[in-house]
Amino acid sequence: MKYDHLLDNKKRIHFIGIGGSGMCPLAEILMSEGFEIQGSDMNEGETLDKIKGYGIPVFMGHRAENIEGAELVVYSAAVKEDNPERKAAKEQGIPCIERSVMLGIVCRRYNRSIAISGTHGKTSTTGMLTQLLIGSGFDPSAIIGGKLPFIGGNSYIGQSDIIVCEACEYVDTFLELTPFISVILNVDADHLDYFGTLDNIKKSFNKFAHQTTGALVLNGDDENTLDSVSDVEITKITYGFKDTNDYYASNISADKGVHETFDLMHKGEKLCTIKLMVPGRHNIYNAMAAAATAHYLGATPNEIAEHLGKFGGVHRRFEILGTPNDITVADDFAHHPTELTATLNAAMSMGFRKVWAVFQPHTFSRTAMLLDDFAEALKIPDTAIISEILPVRETNTYNIYSTDLGAKVPDSKCIDTFEDITEYVCKNAQPGDLILTMGGGNVYMCANMILKRLKEIYE
Repeated sequence: MKYDHLLDNKKRIHFIGIGGSGMCPLAEILMSEGFEIQGSDMNEGETLDKIKGYGIPVFMGHRAENIEGAELVVYSAAVKEDNPERKAAKEQGIPCIERSVMLGIVCRRYNRSIAISGTHGKTSTTGMLTQLLIGSGFDPSAIIGGKLPFIGGNSYIGQSDIIVCEACEYVDTFLELTPFISVILNVDADHLDYFGTLDNIKKSFNKFAHQTTGALVLNGDDENTLDSVSDVEITKITYGFKDTNDYYASNISADKGVHETFDLMHKGEKLCTIKLMVPGRHNIYNAMAAAATAHYLGATPNEIAEHLGKFGGVHRRFEILGTPNDITVADDFAHHPTELTATLNAAMSMGFRKVWAVFQPHTFSRTAMLLDDFAEALKIPDTAIISEILPVRETNTYNIYSTDLGAKVPDSKCIDTFEDITEYVCKNAQPGDLILTMGGGNVYMCANMILKRLKEIYE
């Protein structure tokens, strides 16, 4: 790739927004390779504390003088062209690249890079595969979109030639990667503000698949995935529930939905029995993707069963926060109708007295374009509470409001603020209930507020 020589004869690299979850792992890996790392950020936080703990100089606030001495500047997608550090880099002739470009550069420094792509399930599957490979002695490096308790963060620096990373399709950023193995979990209509149509999304995944050098690991039950790679001539490994796949699940059972147990079959022969600690049919798919990839790399059936069985989830993926007065408070990152449907179906199978879904819609465009699909998903729980829409990077040119969604979900409640949601839920929840906050934004703050208030009432 054209940027790969940017690291040649470079020593000091400056990261704008170094505390970001996608930036921190890259800084760690490059530091381990001997580069001098520095950075800046606007906000204190746990990730920034970790960076500072390595002795990496961090400037609070963005100023032109922060890049002094840097030979290369990396910026996160949230950092715009008018940022004073980007402007200073341009004026001084210092190369300046976006985070996804650096991810591609870093991953190509490993002979066996594994990119986990798909509209849903990337973080959970990346976490599963990372834990499985580390536990099986492969010693990979890893870059994960969420915190994996097994490694105490969202990155791991191994000593082998393997790196595992998430590959996000939004604005085609995953086209900066040239993986040895590409995993495609599913292809669904999302990020339509950029892609416009599902066909354009499939074309993007097709380009991504064509850039893969070793093998494709594919959800063989997903027609959109198969359509996206139909003309790609490379080793293809399929998984799913259908027995026509290379790997498939058989004898599926569940302990009130909390633990999913299944036999992993490989070309008609039983490979192993896997008992998952994470619930839901979607996590069986994720586990099969991780298992098929690890098996291709040489992991044994016993290793696959053992280490997938120990996977306890990643941060904000059906994360149980507490159970005051036998009221379970959990939080989940689901922000697309397909994700909500999978997570809520799993929740409803767990035997709770009542399931409360507290949903924060994420972006006006997604809410408007997928309104009916969101409504169908939010009919699944016993009660749906909908907060105001989180704008993220948008203005409301769609003239869409949370009440438009609520009007399509019988018995739902639209409550704008986290404070008012907390008051309502804590007043009405009873022992045996599940309160599940859901969304891609800061709705986890509402979960923490609910948990705190319940503890004040009952403990």
